[in-house]
Amino acid sequence: MATNGEEFEVDISIFEKNGKTEFSEKIKIHKEKTTKAFQELIINIKTEVSETKIASQILVKYIKEGEVTDKEEKELREQVYDLLKVLGIGIPFALIPGASLLLPFLIKIAQKKGVDLLPTAFNENKTKD
Repeated sequence: MATNGEEFEVDISIFEKNGKTEFSEKIKIHKEKTTKAFQELIINIKTEVSETKIASQILVKYIKEGEVTDKEEKELREQVYDLLKVLGIGIPFALIPGASLLLPFLIKIAQKKGVDLLPTAFNENKTKD
């Protein structure tokens, strides 16, 4: 994994084996950009997993003790919203063939309208307290 300065190599042979040679050629041409995009995706997914783990610990604390701090409540609420965003985007796009091609356009249109469809870990202008 390239989260600490290591080189991250993308194996595109699976695309070539599946007859997607045009796609694999585009990846080769834009190797640096593709590698950076995969690195960011992996980092963002790890961040969401970590945030979900923390939120689950806060939820367990709430179930056991019956209360949490205001900061913990805010963190839990934000993570629940993030999970709902993932489900809201993921399920329809996983079920409708070819719909994943529309995802980048949908996200851009939503951003222009002031709607944030992505979980906080995927926001370009991340701000953490």
